[in-house]
Amino acid sequence: MDIRKLNDDFSVGKQISTQETRQLAELGYKTIICNRPDAEDDNQPSFASINEAAKVAGLNAHHLPVVPGGITEHDINAFALVLAEFPSPVFAYCRTGTRAAALWALTEAKLGVDVDLLLNDASQAGCDLSGMRPLLEAKAKEAAPQ
Repeated sequence: MDIRKLNDDFSVGKQISTQETRQLAELGYKTIICNRPDAEDDNQPSFASINEAAKVAGLNAHHLPVVPGGITEHDINAFALVLAEFPSPVFAYCRTGTRAAALWALTEAKLGVDVDLLLNDASQAGCDLSGMRPLLEAKAKEAAPQ
């Protein structure tokens, strides 16, 4: 299983199988977020099957599908809400892990976390978000006191 730790409370990875939900629980994860639309790939398990396996494993699971390159303010707010309301650590996945990492970085920037730190953490985890710097800086600016 592909697990890339961005910080102590949040990791990302590629598509998981229903069997891997148990592994995530055994590793201490409490919440799973799926950022893939169902049927994005022919061989992709449905979110319903992941959700059912997650429940059996004692995990919270949330489906916040995002189209690649199409993250909206609504997506960021929904992601932030899950992070705020459900226990960590959180494992979020999509096809490669990058969408999930992008949502995390945008959420954190909106909370005022330093953009350089976010980009470094993502890079250390194998997620290149450098092309998002202008958008991350804009979100961080929104968080700055006026």
